[in-house]
Amino acid sequence: MRIHILGICGTFMGGIAALARELGIEVEGSDANVYPPMSDQLRGLGITLQEGWSVEHLKPAPDLVVVGNALSRGNPSVEYMLDAGLSYISGPQWLGENVSRGREVLAVAGTHGKTTTSSLLAHLLDAAGLAPGFLIGGVPGNFGVSARLGALGPLSPKREGNNESPAAAPFVLEADEYDTAFFDKRSKFVHYRPRVAILNNLEYDHADIFPDVAAIQRQFHHLVRTVPGNGRLVVNAEDERLKEVLAMGCWTPVETFGIDAGDWRARMIEPDGSAFAVVRKGETLGEVRWNLLGRHNVMNALAALAAVNAAGVDPRVLLPAFATFESVKRRMESLGEVNGVQVYDDFAHHPTAIATTLAGLRAKVGSARIVVALEPRSNSMRAGAHATALAPSLADADAVVLLQRPETPWDVGRVITALGGRGSAAASVDALLAALRLNVRAGDHVVFMSNGGFENAPRRFLDAFRAG
Repeated sequence: MRIHILGICGTFMGGIAALARELGIEVEGSDANVYPPMSDQLRGLGITLQEGWSVEHLKPAPDLVVVGNALSRGNPSVEYMLDAGLSYISGPQWLGENVSRGREVLAVAGTHGKTTTSSLLAHLLDAAGLAPGFLIGGVPGNFGVSARLGALGPLSPKREGNNESPAAAPFVLEADEYDTAFFDKRSKFVHYRPRVAILNNLEYDHADIFPDVAAIQRQFHHLVRTVPGNGRLVVNAEDERLKEVLAMGCWTPVETFGIDAGDWRARMIEPDGSAFAVVRKGETLGEVRWNLLGRHNVMNALAALAAVNAAGVDPRVLLPAFATFESVKRRMESLGEVNGVQVYDDFAHHPTAIATTLAGLRAKVGSARIVVALEPRSNSMRAGAHATALAPSLADADAVVLLQRPETPWDVGRVITALGGRGSAAASVDALLAALRLNVRAGDHVVFMSNGGFENAPRRFLDAFRAG
């Protein structure tokens, strides 16, 4: 069988390509831009890549076209695919029908923390000897790839009260609420049929497709409807919007987590979140000591522990595995220190994520200066949907340089004004880097925040600083 993937260089679709290739399928694909590192990773798997949307890429006709959600009507490849009557499917549906079916799926949903929690969950299951498969919207440090099938033999433990033979190794999925494809406007996660689903949090985001938070809640409830009665929902006890989702109807046992509320709780040992005790229903299970920071990551850890417990693994034996967890690329990734300046790269996409990330860093560095270089890159950010919340989210930053490209449709100046002298704007990445070089000094912590490429700004800054 030969499949062609439209939009193959996105993290999710690239993961689909890797899984299909691992299944022995002949895979090819095209995208508007074909560039490293995804292009190198895919070519290394023997996948043919073509740049642009030429209809010639679909000749001769593949057996199946897998369509990424970045493509829409009017795209030349999409129009040819439809006119020629080619067989096509969305990435999430293909995944649900060809990879996750028959597996014990553990899905991680939420506005924030999906990638980190999914990566941690896969790491913990791997530490338990279960060789899980996964598809994650990033590159977990412990695995070095964003997707793998995992073991297909009988490795899953028997669950209490279940006399059936264990199935193939579990499969961990980052469960995105973004829409599936131009022909399927449901959220991706409705295709995954998890037995265990983490609902990490729920806030307004994706302003390009959701009119309000109620629309997102309806999609989350569609996910809740797919989790079986013998499964488990792992839900943030501190999130009122998730409580409203469950109130719409719930047919699955629920376990909750939170720092000060819920079935799974944390007692902070270090204020920066690098060490904490895990407490389940009043019983202290042990301590976690790891390299991640921040209250939000402690919450991610509790969710992952509750999920592995639901999968039949004793969480106590996995607490030491936190010490060997390597975070995901671009999640407060330390790029190095030059001339006393520490530089980080962070995948920021929402004011809440910005605020919690900086709060964790502040708890670690104390009174040292934190300098933020921020690109409002997500669809919601670019549209100005989070403009009012942006300045408050930067409260822990001592200085902020905000990238305002000429095409930005809203006035970044109001954020600069709200920062009260701590902020400035730059019209290009070159100008932003020049401003940073003038203002950064030894002892500073410089955080680059963007969910896009940022024109390689973090590493360009490091190189320029090294050169003096």
